[in-house]
Amino acid sequence: MPTPIILDCDPGHDDALALLLAYASPTLDLRAITTVAGNQTLPKVTENARRVATLAGITDVPIAAGADRPLVRDLVVAQDVHGKTGLDGADLPEPEVPLSSTTATTLMAETIASADRPVTLVPTGPLTNVAHLLREHPESAVGIAQIVWMGGSTTRGNVTPYAEFNAFVDPEAAAEVLDSGIPVTMIGLNVTHQALATDEIIARIRRLGTDLATTIADLLGFFAATYERIWGLPAPPVHDAVAVARVIDPGLVGCVRAPISIETKGDLTSGATVVDLYERTGRPANAYAGVAVDVERFWDLMIDALATYP
Repeated sequence: MPTPIILDCDPGHDDALALLLAYASPTLDLRAITTVAGNQTLPKVTENARRVATLAGITDVPIAAGADRPLVRDLVVAQDVHGKTGLDGADLPEPEVPLSSTTATTLMAETIASADRPVTLVPTGPLTNVAHLLREHPESAVGIAQIVWMGGSTTRGNVTPYAEFNAFVDPEAAAEVLDSGIPVTMIGLNVTHQALATDEIIARIRRLGTDLATTIADLLGFFAATYERIWGLPAPPVHDAVAVARVIDPGLVGCVRAPISIETKGDLTSGATVVDLYERTGRPANAYAGVAVDVERFWDLMIDALATYP
């Protein structure tokens, strides 16, 4: 049976691909889309989620807005990466998919409570909404099969030398979720940077010939330009879709079990994900960390998913 999931996102170019992959996969049952401030402000990322859903004809999945700021910190957004709208680079349709009148945490809790089997959470932004869910609806924990989070890194960061963006924005939330006892898999930069949207990949997407594929190719073109300008990378990684791919096919993304901690106090390292791959700290393993992805299979999966949309 398809795995029921909730996608908690902050679209964001890579979130858009994650959403499209999650909805198209026959092995997943996307039951809710929730948004959190991260790549841009909450109103912008929420509108982006609705725009992407409208573009793809996703009308049967509720969308709810969540936290507009981290638990205790001021919000930091990634306008330099994703642009003023959070999804610069293509003209997206006006949102026709309605926004739920409930909050993200309420929608999450109701979705988990009504599910016929445990639900997988796939957060692809800061973990603020998930932390609020566990605080406000602790009974939901027993209905969560696992949390597969795009965030962190086993190596270097992309906001500071040691902090990846999603962990940096709300490290307190990330620490709470890692300490919750719920099974967590961290899909970090070290693995997502293996799945690059090269010129060849963007050309493959464009050759699908649909309006949706053309829009995605245009978005990835903008994303590529920002990655080259900021980091000098030849192509952009599509971070969030790798987390979804891990849920679809666990064998596609290799992971190792390890102790993972979140630095919340360091002046130079706040938001760092401290992954003890070599068992030096003596702490028990509490999560899985992604270390490798089958790039060819990943892109075949992604492009096949895009091909299902008219």
